[in-house]
Amino acid sequence: MWVEGAESSPAHKLRGGERVEARLIEEGLEPEDITVPLVFEDEHLLVVNKPAGLVVHPGAGNRSGTLVNALLSRGIAGGEDPERPGVVHRLDRDTSGLMVLTKSEEAYSGLVAALSERRVRRIYRTLVVGERLPRTGTVDSPVGRDPANPTLMAAGVGRPAVTHFEVMHEAAGHAMLRVRLETGRTHQIRVHLSAIGHPVYADPLYGEAVPGQRLWLHAERLAFIHPVSGEALEFEASIPEDLREAARDLDPGFPAT
Repeated sequence: MWVEGAESSPAHKLRGGERVEARLIEEGLEPEDITVPLVFEDEHLLVVNKPAGLVVHPGAGNRSGTLVNALLSRGIAGGEDPERPGVVHRLDRDTSGLMVLTKSEEAYSGLVAALSERRVRRIYRTLVVGERLPRTGTVDSPVGRDPANPTLMAAGVGRPAVTHFEVMHEAAGHAMLRVRLETGRTHQIRVHLSAIGHPVYADPLYGEAVPGQRLWLHAERLAFIHPVSGEALEFEASIPEDLREAARDLDPGFPAT
């Protein structure tokens, strides 16, 4: 607390008539000891296999316990937002899988450009509700804030978004898909698949929650040209056991890898 422009002690007693100020002090981010599987690292990049349940970066209501807090000690950097150093793309909290973060401005600007120009290949595995999908398909529909509920996203509004899918297996009223993103809008896969009548299994926002199950969505492959060295890089993260078990419970024929 400040009284008449000077910082005062908590024991200071007001006489009456003084000008009192309360100043909010925004604390910087702190590194935290959070285990995140590391897939690749050099002086410019980090590729991690993000666990489900981990928020990518701090925001309102979560100043700590994020992927950014976990990786600060490894030197993530790049970009103008101090709360999102090195973050060039994101995964939803309950989506697991591959993410790349940067450790230099050069790498950051290079990867942002590559994403904008659709030169980063991102492949996901998902289990959706419903069968009888075409073997392959594309959803080409803008994604933006839902006019009726700004806390959600919706198809048909906002910025261009393109999602490609391939059916791997169908059984028990569900289908396992391999999905490729051309764009990376918030909740894009979840919104697009829900819009065509096949929401992601156990999606509490755009489908239906399933007790004891988490969102069945995993970023399994990531490929791009290293923004500094020019080397072609490609990574793969196997399907987590909790998702494999959920799929097996529906039908043993769903692919385990």
